[in-house]
Amino acid sequence: MAQAKNSKGLYRRGRVWWVNYVGLDGKQHFESSGSTLKADAEYVLACRRKAIAEGTAPPVTSRRVQKTTFADLADRYLEFIQGQKAVATKRGFIREMKEEFGGVKLNALTLSVVETWQARLLSQERPPLKGCDEPRPPLAVASVNRRVACLKHMLTKARDWDLISKENLDRLRRVKLPKEENRRHRFLSVEECQTLIQVAEPHLRPVIIFALNTGCRKGEILGLTWDRVDLKHGFIHLDKTKSGTGRDIPINQPLKECLQGLIRRVDTNLVFYNPATGHSWHELKRSFSTACRRAKLTDFRFHDLRHTFASQLVMAGIDLTTVSRLLGHASLTMTLRYSHLAPDHLQSAVAVLDRLSGSHQADGQKAAR
Repeated sequence: MAQAKNSKGLYRRGRVWWVNYVGLDGKQHFESSGSTLKADAEYVLACRRKAIAEGTAPPVTSRRVQKTTFADLADRYLEFIQGQKAVATKRGFIREMKEEFGGVKLNALTLSVVETWQARLLSQERPPLKGCDEPRPPLAVASVNRRVACLKHMLTKARDWDLISKENLDRLRRVKLPKEENRRHRFLSVEECQTLIQVAEPHLRPVIIFALNTGCRKGEILGLTWDRVDLKHGFIHLDKTKSGTGRDIPINQPLKECLQGLIRRVDTNLVFYNPATGHSWHELKRSFSTACRRAKLTDFRFHDLRHTFASQLVMAGIDLTTVSRLLGHASLTMTLRYSHLAPDHLQSAVAVLDRLSGSHQADGQKAAR
């Protein structure tokens, strides 16, 4: 008791800081801050004293909150997101975080621990894929930010479910997301496209052809069903897209021949499926990385096939509005990243003004005479 009084309401028990205050009931209250940082304990104590001064009883941390681990939250959150969009991606994020924080109690999860994990993802090389010797580079900033955003939402739901204290949630929300650089312009030439198709494994080859001729995202491709494909009228209808609005994609001749050559199974309506299981492909990273290595392509990702589709259209003189509609962009601003690929098109746009300077030049020549 004297220790709490001498330290002005703060004291340590082991490595964790605790707070001590007199509640509205006139009794002494002792509460763990759940942190090894004195500053965090000072923040908790200030919140308690402010609540008492305002006549509001400070929240009491239940035994359930004290015992809940991150693994408990992960299991409940997985049930909560069933049926949501991108659930497979979130499931992978949660599996990684469960390995990292699984046994940690939620109220003992500190900002320092989360920021250390975040920094390691941004800087540490990843293990090589099976069959490869070289380690993979660290995750991109955008990939790390998606994981942190998932963690933040998990903690927000934990507060809704009374599994974490408000003070600890407020502390953990301070983790900052690094600025992303999304202006990636990696795309393939016509020759590189042909080489990539030739060296790809049989199950991957039609997927690449489809991506190069439609500009669809990977999720849109792997989830495509035959009822969305109209070979007779020559278009594909997508109703589940990233922007939330459907779009129709015309089928050109190479894509038509590719689709006609696919084997349709009676036990699945998927256009692209795992022949061993009949189910959809969850990932194609390994076979796609192998194809890129055979084609001698470096720093190339599956999503860059979409960039290749857009870039080749723009370089062929297709206007940005049409390209934007084919890509399904929510606004034309997103398509402007490809505008630099059409210098001839931009040059022809301003060429109509040549007559302005030309007329003045002609008038000047007449005046000189």
